[in-house]
Amino acid sequence: MALVLLVEDDAAIAEPLTRALEREGHVVEHAADGLAGAAAGTHGRHELVLLDLGLPGLDGLEVCRRIRAARPDVPLLMLTARSEEIDAVVGLDAGADDYVAKPFRLAELLARIRALLRRGAPQAAPARAPAGGVRVDPAARRAWVGEEELALTPKEFDLLAYLVARTGDAVPRQQIMDEVWDVNWFGSTKTLDVHVAALRRKLGDDGQAPRLLTTVRGVGLRFESDEPA
Repeated sequence: MALVLLVEDDAAIAEPLTRALEREGHVVEHAADGLAGAAAGTHGRHELVLLDLGLPGLDGLEVCRRIRAARPDVPLLMLTARSEEIDAVVGLDAGADDYVAKPFRLAELLARIRALLRRGAPQAAPARAPAGGVRVDPAARRAWVGEEELALTPKEFDLLAYLVARTGDAVPRQQIMDEVWDVNWFGSTKTLDVHVAALRRKLGDDGQAPRLLTTVRGVGLRFESDEPA
């Protein structure tokens, strides 16, 4: 799991890419122009930056240079519609760690992201610790409570990874349905309750008085943190 900054002005790319990253368990902050991307990237605590080369407001190369000057260790992957080799060289010279040309295959992009995050792992640290010794590996799609690996269905894993990535936050039910299921899901939201109940059982959480996966009345769900408030 990582906090990812996506700087991309094309909503047709940014929206599905955000959903894909969140399915992998990441938390995504989106900036739609170069100035906003440079500000977020230089002052934020992101563990990965995905940066489009062609941006309004401020060119992606200059955004890259500013982020790299302020944060020399953050992994940075540049996206571009330009396929010429010279653009790749310029992007790398500006400080990017890797370069993917559009149109790209999502599986390839996610593999590049996983590789960059592994490379940057010593500098990355979660802001909040999940409760109860729960660990999630989105890339391997595995989860543990202590030393015991959980046997989860695909959707149970997606739900757990999504909530653990937002440990300590009250996440609205509709947001969970939109991101873990789909914005076009037309079934009953009771499916969320069924999956929550199953997750609580597998986590060893008391369904009547849960301490890990709690209900926030009138809002949604929260995965609790071991860290003091």
